Amino acid sequence: MTHAERALDEVRRRGVLRPRDLDPLGVPRVTLHRLAKQGLVERAGRGLYRLPGAEASEHRTLAEVCKRVPHGVVCLLSALQFHGLTTQTPFEVWLAIDVKARKPQLDYPVLRVTRFSGEALAFGVEEHLVEGTTVRVTSRAKTVADCFKFRNKIGLDVALEALKDFRRQRGSLDALSKAAHVCRITTVMRPYLESLWA
Repeated sequence: MTHAERALDEVRRRGVLRPRDLDPLGVPRVTLHRLAKQGLVERAGRGLYRLPGAEASEHRTLAEVCKRVPHGVVCLLSALQFHGLTTQTPFEVWLAIDVKARKPQLDYPVLRVTRFSGEALAFGVEEHLVEGTTVRVTSRAKTVADCFKFRNKIGLDVALEALKDFRRQRGSLDALSKAAHVCRITTVMRPYLESLWA
């Protein structure tokens, strides 16, 4: 196989590719740039390439962000949308990063960065495969708890809608209680939980 064929094969397999993803294959990074000039791949964003006209999944933007910020975790409104816990469609991607991590600089899509630390960042993180890319997203229970924790940023109405949808989807009260404990908002959430699970 030529370098170009290997690179195209990898783009087909992964969906979205960074030039550095070619390093383990021994393919020069410039190969993607050459393929883009020939119209065989297209630039999806700075440092991201995909097949032209590839059918976009509902969560392609999340895959592109997670490809460029692999240590980030999709959270809050973006995670709510991912799990089907809201009617909202955020125009920006909400991403949790460590309090000491450098803020990612992306030209597209627009990021809304939230800083978490320790267990609050690590607890309840699920990995999903979207267009060949591993997307790290907070679990449904952790997402609802985070919404109550950040209710001043996103609005209490959004947090309550998420909680009702979580209940409607038969979400586990035990999982939600553990997430509330990790987020240190058990007292805040207790009256809402008691009214829904009474």
